[in-house]
Amino acid sequence: MTHVEDELTSQPECWARAAAEAAGHAEALPAPGERVAIVGCGTSYFMARAAAALREGAGQGETDAFAASEFPHGRAYDRVVALTRSGTTTEVLDLLGRLKGRTRTTAITADPDTPVMTAADEVAVLDFADERSVVQTRFATTALTLLRAHLGLHPDTAVTDARTALTEPLPEGLVDCAQFTFLGRGWTVGLADEAALKMREAALAWAEAYPAMEYRHGPISVSTRGTATWMLGDAPDGLAEQVRDTGALWIAGTLDPLAELVRAQRLAIAVAASRGLDPDRPRHLTRSVILAP
Repeated sequence: MTHVEDELTSQPECWARAAAEAAGHAEALPAPGERVAIVGCGTSYFMARAAAALREGAGQGETDAFAASEFPHGRAYDRVVALTRSGTTTEVLDLLGRLKGRTRTTAITADPDTPVMTAADEVAVLDFADERSVVQTRFATTALTLLRAHLGLHPDTAVTDARTALTEPLPEGLVDCAQFTFLGRGWTVGLADEAALKMREAALAWAEAYPAMEYRHGPISVSTRGTATWMLGDAPDGLAEQVRDTGALWIAGTLDPLAELVRAQRLAIAVAASRGLDPDRPRHLTRSVILAP
């Protein structure tokens, strides 16, 4: 078993622990009414987008999400939350340094022995969700689970659905598809982007992601026999039929959307295996991006 396979299968236990510990991190996490920005890089950026949509949708306060390198310094926030598995990513540390003394900052990280521990004002450490793999799985979903639980939006069914996602066979013919599109709505748009990234990182697959209602505005033109379209969450009326009419394989999201992401992670590993690739050694990637000064 590869590191990434081992780590993705541990997600139900990680989520349960994060949800149980959320109350203990409450002081470090955004309070209702705060104006908040959530930042990250790569996978963490997509989780930031999902968390921001959840928080604002729940009426907890205006919440934006940015890639750490694209943070708008002309805007004022009560708190900036940085998601960083490694605690060493250059763009995140640079941003936290610029905000020091001006804006309250929180980091959610997996490694307590890294520079982010002093770069941020407050830190939530999820060391039980740390990973050896380059390709992120459990840290990203566990960090999002912590934020969902903090918002009161972590359903009991999420962990159960994650276990189902790990045991149910993938749809027949899905691994053999030549192109994959992931769709989301609201907070699951970030999850769709992350699912597509997993396919590209682990399997070098042609994968795209879109808001579900935008799919009809051009991207559906790539759908045909031998491609797959996967919906994370509830699909807009009529979209499933429209995709099937193209000849593409339609995958409905029947589980909690975060558990659907686990299914997509499994697909990425399965496609990598079918192509003779090692998902623990993704092309051109490292566990953390550290830029030379």
